[in-house]
Amino acid sequence: MPREHEPSLNEKQFVTQALQENLRLDGRELDQYRPLELTFGDQHGVAEVTLGKTKVLARATAELTVPYPDRPLDGIFTISTELSPMTAPSFEVNRPTETEVLLSRLLEKTVRRSGALDTESLCLVAGKQCWSVRVDVHVLSHDGNLTDAACVAVVAALRHFRRPDASIAQGVLTVYTPAEREPVPLSWLHSPYCVTWSFFGDEGATALLDATWLEEQVRAGSCTFSMNQHGEICQIAKLGGVPVDAVALLQCASVSLTRVKEISDLVDRRLAEDLKRRDKGGFMAELRAENDR
Repeated sequence: MPREHEPSLNEKQFVTQALQENLRLDGRELDQYRPLELTFGDQHGVAEVTLGKTKVLARATAELTVPYPDRPLDGIFTISTELSPMTAPSFEVNRPTETEVLLSRLLEKTVRRSGALDTESLCLVAGKQCWSVRVDVHVLSHDGNLTDAACVAVVAALRHFRRPDASIAQGVLTVYTPAEREPVPLSWLHSPYCVTWSFFGDEGATALLDATWLEEQVRAGSCTFSMNQHGEICQIAKLGGVPVDAVALLQCASVSLTRVKEISDLVDRRLAEDLKRRDKGGFMAELRAENDR
């Protein structure tokens, strides 16, 4: 398996010494994010997030299927991640690395297991037919902090997505095309986001937010807080590394809530701007524009 390029000993020492003096190579504060940008595609359910040089694309789709036998009243919701060799030499097709596995698990716990999407609303006929919603996450560029960028992309794609409208009359299920009925948004309960901290030093004395790929290769440990803007914690993932004092973790959690509120406001603004852009002339004007194309 190809190995990722590792920083030299001089680079590691330089980064570590700079952090001891509360300095970062890009001039940011220790608790400051890189510029976060969110754009939506022409189709509903496509969101692209850029965090510094890290870029993630998420695409939500839905199809009719049969619900699981043990959950006959629920629809199906899955998240799939892909890290291709175009992103980094260490990634291979159909051979998930540790980075990809951890990313999938964190997104799974944060978005799916937290009940952000109301899966009961996806059920059409109990035990027979339901919607299967799937989000494919494609990492286009990797420069650190994939988890936070991918989580924003997944949540934005799901909130932006519209599924076909459907009705049941006399036991007959009818799924309408966009020309017959306007597609409807998913039933969304809350918006959880990930905030990842990196710790440096023998006892994790220095904590910084939104680490770059170089900083991730030097850090001694990390911790990811998953919460919504109301302060409800979905998960805390501390996967090994140096032990961190409980008071320091509480301080990180407090700052994380502030950052989650900022991210939530950004996503809400971008969704409102996209809705306003698409609503020019109403739905029929959008259909006419589609026919003209």
